[in-house]
Amino acid sequence: MTLKIIIEPGEDRGFIAHVPALRGCWSQGTSRAEALANIRQAIEGWLEAEQDKAEKPTGPADVELVTV
Repeated sequence: MTLKIIIEPGEDRGFIAHVPALRGCWSQGTSRAEALANIRQAIEGWLEAEQDKAEKPTGPADVELVTV
């Protein structure tokens, strides 16, 4: 999966990173490299959380898995 990551200087110092395609997926670091490493971890966590939500039906429904 390829995602666009925005890395910007922080207000005080360090860097802020976010992924526009993943609402609420933000991280930070004291260096650009640390911000990039941290946002990778944040992406993994975000995707796991979304997968967990998708696996729990909210009402009576049949669940099917489809590989694309």
